[in-house]
Amino acid sequence: MRMPLTAAIGLVVTVTILAAAILAPWVAPYGQGQIVGVVWGERSPEFLLGTDNLGRDILSRLIWGAQTTLLIAGLATALAFTLGSILGFFAAVWGGWVDMGLSRMIDLLMSIPTLIFALVILSVVPSTIPLLIVVMGVLDSTRVFRLSRAVAADIAVMDYVEAARLRGEGRAWIVFREILPNALAPLVAELGLRFIFAVLFLSSLSFLGLGVQPPDADWGSMVRENREGIVFGVPAALLPAGAIAALAISVNLVADWALKRTASLRGARGV
Repeated sequence: MRMPLTAAIGLVVTVTILAAAILAPWVAPYGQGQIVGVVWGERSPEFLLGTDNLGRDILSRLIWGAQTTLLIAGLATALAFTLGSILGFFAAVWGGWVDMGLSRMIDLLMSIPTLIFALVILSVVPSTIPLLIVVMGVLDSTRVFRLSRAVAADIAVMDYVEAARLRGEGRAWIVFREILPNALAPLVAELGLRFIFAVLFLSSLSFLGLGVQPPDADWGSMVRENREGIVFGVPAALLPAGAIAALAISVNLVADWALKRTASLRGARGV
């Protein structure tokens, strides 16, 4: 299946942001907390995107912010999928009181708004990057649990799963060798969506002052720090907001294409 133009553009943007994040120590003109100019300075050959509310280079802050944002969102998404999918698969395979207990616990967590839950935790415990990853990953795993449990429940009644049970295979074998390979398509689609939600969630926490703390930079905190500049026509807050939007759109375009490609390959094999 040939990659469409929209997916190709999304892939280029995503790879560019990822490469900038990985190579931040080498491609960023200045350090993320280095004051190098006047407050809200205009664009110039020295500062391609101008300076922020403290005189720091915005381009450098965007690159360093991409590293922090992608790191936290990526690890939180990985934790959410590892925890949520394994619990969801085992709940569907085990059934009975295990399924009932896990499902009711997840329903209890999902009944509390995610942002409010995170704000309560982070307002009591000092906000650090490992804590952000754990809080975001655990809260987001509830959505992954619901999806993986529903998918696994449909797969668990298939003939090949019943054949594995009759062969005497254990639950771990059924989960990782029978259910997981056949549940990858919806999980791949959900992976891109959950990653973008993690980026937006982190940006929301940082905008409220409970996410990434100074002097570290992420895109949400950059919007918060420079929001007053909008009144004076300074675009310092709009640039990180645009970066968040560009990443969200590009990842979704790639994830949609990957889902369609997976579905077409599965359909071709079925024929």
